[in-house]
Amino acid sequence: MKCQQCEKPATFHITELTGEQPQEIHLCEGCAQKYLMQTPGTGMPGKASLAGMLAQQLKVADTAKELEKLDEKCCPICGISFFEFRNQGRLGCPHDYVFFASELEPLIVNIHGDLLHKGKHPLTHKRSTESQTKLIQLRREMNEAIRLEQYERASELRDTIRNLEEGEEQSEDDHTV
Repeated sequence: MKCQQCEKPATFHITELTGEQPQEIHLCEGCAQKYLMQTPGTGMPGKASLAGMLAQQLKVADTAKELEKLDEKCCPICGISFFEFRNQGRLGCPHDYVFFASELEPLIVNIHGDLLHKGKHPLTHKRSTESQTKLIQLRREMNEAIRLEQYERASELRDTIRNLEEGEEQSEDDHTV
């Protein structure tokens, strides 16, 4: 079925029950948005009408499309997708806070009321987020090298990981004197 305003395919089928008899209107998405923003009988933009509420639903559909695109976005360090984060409720690495910053900021403000942490930090956790990110990336590269049967590269990465971890343990011991 074609749109009654233009020649595009009609995707919205609206039944008006305002007159004596029901009136069916068939519109494409663009024409439906224009139609739904009008106040009944005046042809003027309206806000509080049922048509206005239906127009809001069209905006929700656009938001769903944006969320679909966002769900495919993956962290280059740990490989977690935004979809996985939404389902699990936890991020994969410290770099995710940077990579998904624009999506996480409103969520963090909503939960905590602020973007900055104001509270205690664990005493036993001395490793910086940069070194954690580096270790996660190296482990991922090592697993990929093993998968590709590049065992020499995997052993080099393993040694690098060990050196980084041992270096951090030694620096922690130096600080506890």
